[in-house]
Amino acid sequence: MKIHDLITTTEALADICERMATADFVAVDTEFMRESTYWPLLCLVQISDGKEAAAIDPLADGIDLKPLLDLLTENEEVLKVFHAGGQDVEIIYNLTGKTPHPIFDTQIAMMAISQSEQIGYSNLVDSWLNIQIDKGARFTDWSRRPLTERQIEYAIGDVTYLSRIFPKMLKKLIKTGRGEWLNREMDRLADPDNYATDPETLWHRIRSPGRNPQVLGRLKALAAWRETEAQDKNIPRGRIIRDETLADLASHPPKKQGDLAKVRGLSGGWKDNDIGKRLMKVLEEAEPLPKDEMPERKKGVPLGKEGALVADLLKLLLKIRSREIDVASRLIARADDLEALAAGVRRNLELLEGWRFQEFGKDALNLVEGKLAFAVENGRLVMTHIDEMEPDAAPADPETTTGE
Repeated sequence: MKIHDLITTTEALADICERMATADFVAVDTEFMRESTYWPLLCLVQISDGKEAAAIDPLADGIDLKPLLDLLTENEEVLKVFHAGGQDVEIIYNLTGKTPHPIFDTQIAMMAISQSEQIGYSNLVDSWLNIQIDKGARFTDWSRRPLTERQIEYAIGDVTYLSRIFPKMLKKLIKTGRGEWLNREMDRLADPDNYATDPETLWHRIRSPGRNPQVLGRLKALAAWRETEAQDKNIPRGRIIRDETLADLASHPPKKQGDLAKVRGLSGGWKDNDIGKRLMKVLEEAEPLPKDEMPERKKGVPLGKEGALVADLLKLLLKIRSREIDVASRLIARADDLEALAAGVRRNLELLEGWRFQEFGKDALNLVEGKLAFAVENGRLVMTHIDEMEPDAAPADPETTTGE
């Protein structure tokens, strides 16, 4: 595989992207910093099509990333391969308003061919290539220039290894017939709605302080205001105000700005600074939350003691089936779906659809309907259908038994 020098010009970037535009797939990885900023700072992008690989410097003077971004978001013929790519996709979305598509995530794919829930990249490389990655540059400051040869070599390794692993993984998925199992998971990863930030809806992420419309109206207004402040200052939202402080302000709004000094989580400076003044204005202008925006009451699943036991049996069944077919249990069913099934729900459950029903949901239904039991064979816990069990010998009727 040809490894290019660090790409620092638009011309060199356009050249390699033009060649990769005809490839079957492109492995992609990014290095970024976000500890002290609202927007992740993209510091490096690595790409490989299995034939050549390069690291691209987004911080180089004058470089235009359009050829790369077009390859990732506009070219539908090239599959984009990531590992645990959620944050990488988020960065691309922030830059373009679009997500890479079509997309393939090796961490998600591993759940369909092993019991690995969230396999790390180094373990992935070790298991598929028997290579131990040098983690020395993992926690480096990628924003600092110039980058060292060791940093660049480490970064490019992420996509050169990934481009070798992907064809092997794809071959196994085809052999097992489980490629289609991943379609919905990959679509979720590429769904732009997962990465859009609407300040007006962010209050939903904060633990709600009751259902009082006035309180929720203030919470909505405060959350939107905090998001705008964080974006304008390009600092993490928690650096403005933490969630618990925001909820407390919504529930117990101060009467005047001077009272902000008494609020836990705020510094004394808020009592007379500009940001404190803006916060007080938000509180004063906040309207009660309209009825059509009120959150639905969490109905939950009325399991009861017996239902909870059934849910536990379903979780045990899931572990057994996960082991038998060598698939991560997380890919098959979620805990809340198991509890819903135990409570009698039969609609809108993924485990009762498609391959999940065939591999697990059918037996799960049989279990809750009394048609399936657990048994121990050769020291292993297995599932047994009731109608396949040999009936025990009937006990003698004590009234017809004679003895001397």
